[in-house]
Amino acid sequence: MRISTKLFPLLIIIATIYWSFSDMIPKYSESKKETKIGDYSTENAFRHLKNISKKPHHVGRKAHKEVQNYLVNELKKIGLHPEIQTKTVFNKKWNTGTTVENIIAKIDGSSNGKSLVVLSHYDSSPHSSLGASDAGSGVITILEGIRAFLTKNEKPINDIIVVFSDAEELGLLGAKAFVNHHSLAKNIGLVLNFEARGSGGPSYMLMETNGKNSKLIKGFLNANPKYPAANSLMYSVYKMLPNDTDLTVFREDGNSNGFNFAFIGDHFDYHTEQDTFERLDKRTLVHQQEYLMSMLTYFSKADLSSFESDEDYIYVNFPFLGLLIYPFSWILPLFILSIILLCCVIIIGIKKRRLTIKGIAKGFIPFIIAIITSTTLAFGLWKLIMLIHPHYQDMLHGFTYNGYEYMYAFVFLTLWIVFKTYNLFKNNNPLDSIIAPILIWIIINGLLYKYLQGAAFIIIPVIIALTGLFIVIFRKKRASKSILFTILSIPSIYIFAPLIKMFPVGLGLNSLFISALFIVLLAGLLIPIFQEQKKKNLWQYIVGFLSILFFVTATFNSGFSEEKKRPNSLIYVQNSSDSTAYWGTYNKTLDTYTKQIFHSNYEKGGISNTTTKSKYNTRFNFYKKADFKNIPTSEIVMQLDTIIGNERHVKFKLTPKRDISKYEIFTNNKLSLNCLQANSAIVINKEMELKKGNVLVYHMANSDKNLSIDITFNKDEKPNFTIHEISNDLLENSIFNIIPRTKEMMPMPFVTNDAIICATNFSF
Repeated sequence: MRISTKLFPLLIIIATIYWSFSDMIPKYSESKKETKIGDYSTENAFRHLKNISKKPHHVGRKAHKEVQNYLVNELKKIGLHPEIQTKTVFNKKWNTGTTVENIIAKIDGSSNGKSLVVLSHYDSSPHSSLGASDAGSGVITILEGIRAFLTKNEKPINDIIVVFSDAEELGLLGAKAFVNHHSLAKNIGLVLNFEARGSGGPSYMLMETNGKNSKLIKGFLNANPKYPAANSLMYSVYKMLPNDTDLTVFREDGNSNGFNFAFIGDHFDYHTEQDTFERLDKRTLVHQQEYLMSMLTYFSKADLSSFESDEDYIYVNFPFLGLLIYPFSWILPLFILSIILLCCVIIIGIKKRRLTIKGIAKGFIPFIIAIITSTTLAFGLWKLIMLIHPHYQDMLHGFTYNGYEYMYAFVFLTLWIVFKTYNLFKNNNPLDSIIAPILIWIIINGLLYKYLQGAAFIIIPVIIALTGLFIVIFRKKRASKSILFTILSIPSIYIFAPLIKMFPVGLGLNSLFISALFIVLLAGLLIPIFQEQKKKNLWQYIVGFLSILFFVTATFNSGFSEEKKRPNSLIYVQNSSDSTAYWGTYNKTLDTYTKQIFHSNYEKGGISNTTTKSKYNTRFNFYKKADFKNIPTSEIVMQLDTIIGNERHVKFKLTPKRDISKYEIFTNNKLSLNCLQANSAIVINKEMELKKGNVLVYHMANSDKNLSIDITFNKDEKPNFTIHEISNDLLENSIFNIIPRTKEMMPMPFVTNDAIICATNFSF
């Protein structure tokens, strides 16, 4: 009996952690030839994915057109009549544009109600990503899902619109074109968008709505997905990040509600040449399939006329329920209830001599020490690791290949700190010790009520802990508390275990201190379990050993290989106006590839007026002077230059003399514009003063032969522009003789790479 009492809590905790993760994602057996979800064939889906992810297929690439043709033909094979929507559009947030080619197909419903849109983008990220996960996984999920849906021969009530959007990676441009310029976008009831920011892990549901979410949540639950993975904290955090999806355009420009289904595991593959068919987690793809088929079955027949609601819901994964939901209106009552319960338990506990004021006060000491020590050490230690391994800084995702090993190391290190700290205060009464964590939790909930209500579900562990305290205090028989608290804590562990993993994966390893905070907070509520164990030091030794083991393993695996490629970059920058040239690299650490250029006479830092900021605000870290190669630049032809009243109207055309991927146009002085158009698409249509810097970025599409700029400004202005024309053919250009990367290397994502940038000054 003694052995079971000691092991039971540990076994329950481990089993609950495993349960919390296994409940979020379906299983996939490689031994099975086929996994069926209704009539959905994963074998077909994998075949499609392999076919569309053979080459990088971003806008302007030949492979982009090949993928487009493949998808159009496959839609025709299943009986649909796809169309190509061609439109030049700009995202005015970044003044970035291109000519998109959306693939659109429609399944007619039996009613005249609102339509259901199933959405994913088929372009890959420039310039080297194969786009298997992002977002080939979404495209083939829809392609095979629609085929399976049509085999039922059941006419849907609602129209179903299939949209494979283009140029999502360039600024959500395909979605812009569809929402703002296509007739089918006028009657949308709901959007299902499938996305990826990694190549594995559970697919999380994130909502997009301009209103309240209660009807969306109820609809999601009515669709009865088998593996819902969602919580209201995630969307609150998502809205704070700069990472929008196509669904954001539907919400902002079309006032359409919808669901994002996206996975973030193995974030290090995101936007790289490692985003391949082989590296996509098959369980993740099955998870996307589960979502689509359940949502498609339900929402093709549901009333989509209005998802407007006057109430927001808190929601979180919960044992047996899938999702626990309750309205925001409960947040304050539950917060007040927790305060009342805490006061009652303290008063009654002191009265019954199960608690003491002195003991409660002493309980704050180890808990505060554990919080401060663990979060500070996690933050500082990761900074130290980055200094020891400077090549980690070249992984702009913020999540290294050995990131999971570091996560486990920091988890066990935090637990070691908790056990070590509480072992120093081992004479504290366990019931006294739990009051401090509960009070801190309540204070945090008070802050969340004011600033981040989506996270208010963390009141649940407080209510559970207080319930356990009440039971123990009122029990006449002072039997083991550990088993009672272990069983009661199952929901708390179930909720928090995935969150501890989610933040470092999604936000980068520099957020490990958040996980450390979560661990200490949760451990504080489990103190009665561990303080009752007789061999307290054993727990400390075990987690300490595991922490060291994972740190050693992570260090041993800190290098690069063919499966864990090293990102690097080389760029040649030519200023055709003054006949100067430079080499640049975004790498902070130089390797054999970059050292073929940066072996001597190079400088730290960037070059002014040569490159724009990347997604992660990355600039050159090293540069050196280069031989001027006199690479031919675009022909600039003035087509119109006239003054009408106080306005000067200028139109000019850029015709490339080489394979240009994109144009960037900068103003070198302040400029007051009244109108700006590119290839007849409006970029600016009101009076606006532009500061020195970016005016527009245009990505050349397959259909583009040139770029036409139409600009209207005050006649007294003296415009002075710099035009960058960028091609990603540095390695193919014979005048440079660049030694190719080894198999252990790949182009660095999120930055202009393998590029020739020709800068030309232009004024009129």
